[in-house]
Amino acid sequence: MDTKIRNYLGIALIVAVLVVALATFNFSYSYSRSVDPLTAPNIRVTGEGKAIAVPDIAQFSFSVITEGNNIQQIQGDNAKKINQAIDYLKSEGVAKEDIETKSYDLQPRYEYSSCPPTSMPIGEEGRACPPPRIAGYTLSQTVAVKLRNFDKTGSILAGVVARGANSISQLSFTIDDRVKVESEARAKAIAQAKVKAEAAAQAADVKLGRLLSISEFTPYPSLGFEGMGVGGMEKAITLTPQIEPGSDEITITVDLIYEIR
Repeated sequence: MDTKIRNYLGIALIVAVLVVALATFNFSYSYSRSVDPLTAPNIRVTGEGKAIAVPDIAQFSFSVITEGNNIQQIQGDNAKKINQAIDYLKSEGVAKEDIETKSYDLQPRYEYSSCPPTSMPIGEEGRACPPPRIAGYTLSQTVAVKLRNFDKTGSILAGVVARGANSISQLSFTIDDRVKVESEARAKAIAQAKVKAEAAAQAADVKLGRLLSISEFTPYPSLGFEGMGVGGMEKAITLTPQIEPGSDEITITVDLIYEIR
């Protein structure tokens, strides 16, 4: 009788150990999936969405460069032309917050003497090389402008030049509400990825579970162009230029990872 009891107790102990081991395994498996869902069987798909980006803002910078010997005079001349250009921009409906002074730079211009070669002893030519002297000054003031009315871009470029700007640069185009265009492209990318996931699950005879992960990549488009220079001539733009901003595509790529059952 004692032997039978011991056998029963041994069997019960083995069963208990197996139950505990199985429970431990199930707990560990469930815990690992809850901590890192990507350890579960999954399927990964990629989708790409595109949306047309039509620029609605033009940006450019203009400068007034003034040279002379009298600092007060060149400052006055420069300020007069800058103020005329800024007043013109405001009269054309450009908002004050879209006009920004970027730099104000006053530099001396040096004149250098013709000196003998350095290998020649000093005094052999009868005199030492004099130091450079200030021959005048150059004042450059730069203003950045943001235009929200494309129809006026060409005329405004010509207008600021007519009022004294002798350098125009960094003409470029951008989108005011880029988030809206990105959202459109993102929605298309996710929809495409979902279709791929459903097709793959059907082909593999499995069912899609919860969405485990989503990531995206968005290359930044380059809109328009830069580098329109007037080259220092106040009347370089004699006709109103036609400005064509063109368009570009914003592309968003998404990666979706689904749990499969």
